[in-house]
Parts: sequence; C-alpha cells; structure tokens
Amino acid sequence: MTRILIADDHDVLRTGLRALIETRSGWEVVAEARDGLEALRAAEAAQPDIVVLDYAMPVMNGVEVARQLRARPRRPEILIFTMHDDDAVLREAVLVGVRGYLLKSDAQGHLLEALATLARHEAYISGQVSGTLLEAVLKPGKLEDSNPLTPRERTVVQLIAEGRTSRQICPILKVGIKTVETHRASAMRKIGAASTADIVRYAIRHRMVEA
Repeated sequence: MTRILIADDHDVLRTGLRALIETRSGWEVVAEARDGLEALRAAEAAQPDIVVLDYAMPVMNGVEVARQLRARPRRPEILIFTMHDDDAVLREAVLVGVRGYLLKSDAQGHLLEALATLARHEAYISGQVSGTLLEAVLKPGKLEDSNPLTPRERTVVQLIAEGRTSRQICPILKVGIKTVETHRASAMRKIGAASTADIVRYAIRHRMVEA
C-alpha cells in the first residue's frame, strides 16, 4: 500500500485529489493538511510514503515543509504541486531534495503518473518546466542555495508577511516571545530589512506569500 498525504489550503482541491488518487488500487490518502505546519504534524503522525505539497500554503510554504521532511530519518518522496512555472521556485525545491514537481495545469493527465514515478523513487518534473533544472534534479549538487535565512527564520518571515504579530507567532512555533524577536531581528539583518513592509516585500519577491 502506497501511503499519501495531501497538503493544500483549498478544501475542494484536496477533495478532488483524494478522489483521483484513490481510484488507483493500492494507494491510500492517509492524511490531509491545510497549511505547512499542519502538514509537518500530519506527516509525523501518518508516516506517508509520498507527500503532495502545494507551494503557496499559509504558515509555511511547500518547499520549507519539504526541507524539514527531507531532514527527517524517514524521508518521504515529495511532489510539489503548484501553479508556479517559475524556475526560482523549482530551483529552491531541487536544493532541498524534492524529486517531484507538477504544475496544477498538468494535473488531470499527469498526477497519477507523477505519483507512480515517485513511488518507484524516480524523479518526475512537469513537462512545461526547464530541462536544465530537470538535469539538476537527477544530478543534485550542481546548484547553490542563495537563501541566507535559516528554516526557522524563513518561517518567521512568512508568518510576519501573512500579518501575524510576534505574540501570535509564539503559539504557532511553540516558542517564547524573545525567541521570535531574535529570529525576526536576525532575518531582518540578513535580508537588509528595516521595517515590516520590507519583510513583506521580501516574502512576496521570494514567493513565500502571494502578492
């Protein structure tokens, strides 16, 4: 049985994906999530073989979720499922060890194929994206990560850009206010931000949140 987790903040899309995936004998959707943090917790509980991640999710984007999942001892295969045919997004996904990338515009004809390919532990990249970056997926190590932020700093930046205050971030990350402020100050220094508006602009530019 291939165990699959679906993470997307649109309820209708998750329902449709579940229905499509479960037409395949031997595949089971074992969990769903509506944001990045919920996806991490669901993956810990359900231990899926494959995780389908929307890129633009609240709290934590799909690539950041993938980064943390791929750092765990039991590493699921990841399919980034997104509307973004953007080399920068794919490049970031490649760098964290993602081997599946499917555009939502290609989903109807290719989702099952993508999942079957990942179930064999092979790379699957949507046909509309760059062949150069496909090579990078198959031969990791060719690209360098230019993102200066730590995983926790990236999460704090995204949450600030989504409009949350430091006190609102504390229970999400289960840390104290001083820890949040430390991450915020460090992130601002690294990205050259002087204000919350600068943080929001950075997050939009790096597709951490939607404009």
